[in-house]
Amino acid sequence: MNFFNAKLCLPGWIALLLATIAPAQPGEKDSRLHADGPRGWGVQLAKVEDPGLPHVLLIGDSILSGYLAAVTRELDGKANVDAWGNPDHQASVGLHQKLRDILAGQKYEVIHFNMGLHGWPKGRIPDGQFIPLTRKLVGTLRTGAPNARLIWASSTPVTIKGQPSALDPAINPIIVNHNEMAAQVMGAAKVPVNDLYGLMANKLDLARGDQFHWKPEGSRMQGRAVAAGITGQLKEPASRPASQVPRGRKS
Repeated sequence: MNFFNAKLCLPGWIALLLATIAPAQPGEKDSRLHADGPRGWGVQLAKVEDPGLPHVLLIGDSILSGYLAAVTRELDGKANVDAWGNPDHQASVGLHQKLRDILAGQKYEVIHFNMGLHGWPKGRIPDGQFIPLTRKLVGTLRTGAPNARLIWASSTPVTIKGQPSALDPAINPIIVNHNEMAAQVMGAAKVPVNDLYGLMANKLDLARGDQFHWKPEGSRMQGRAVAAGITGQLKEPASRPASQVPRGRKS
């Protein structure tokens, strides 16, 4: 398995996690759905400079890979940001064990999660199972991180390859339907929704043109929205010794 940052010095729990989940991670077989960049799929842990800050976990697909850097910058001095970029969907084999293993290694104050762009191909999520499987996903997160505040992110629009100003007539309606069903689950579970679809729906000029991904400006816009949602869910920081006060945002 590739990592977002191969230079990280991984603690024992994450090394054990990777040994556990790597054999069960077959990767994405659909060439249109890829990791988008050299980092590949895997867990990226924050480089912790202030252990007094809360920990945040981002879960998502290659769209997460695009906005992760912006989220990390926006939350500098506010939170330590871990991320799990993956090609899974609600019906993926082993998904819930992977989540349990990740959540066992850290106490998270906020978890921002999405699973959408890898679940649209027909047959991946059985008919009639999107809602119960999404409900099960929320349950696994709440069981593994009972004190964490959850935020669900809707999946971003899918455009026609080579025509980024136009929505894909076959795929995008599935994304919209899945977003609507996920919103039902989150409403019943009282999980806030970060509507990244709505954010980008009238900004298709920022689509990259490969159907799924976004230009850097679009990813930064998403990152700011993700960071704002997380900031709103963070608890007020307790007073800390002066030596632990963050030095401010890095340039």
